[in-house]
Amino acid sequence: MPETVDSTSDARTANNAVRHQYRILSDTEKAQMAEIKDMGAALIRKLHEIGGTPYDGDRFFSRDLSLANTHIEDAVMRAVRHITA
Repeated sequence: MPETVDSTSDARTANNAVRHQYRILSDTEKAQMAEIKDMGAALIRKLHEIGGTPYDGDRFFSRDLSLANTHIEDAVMRAVRHITA
């Protein structure tokens, strides 16, 4: 199993070959990043719930739910990029 690093850890560069330098995040920024990711995960769980698909899968009941998932992932990524920039 590959080594993993928590996204709020100061060691988050350990498995990233592209971005070589990160700034150290404040505790507030770490909490904000974790909260945004938790909110995104909760919304994705809701998409699976309303579509009747298993949460641990990557298939959605409809194209609309699949697109909603893509936009949630994009929104989370962009919010995290804002926090970590």
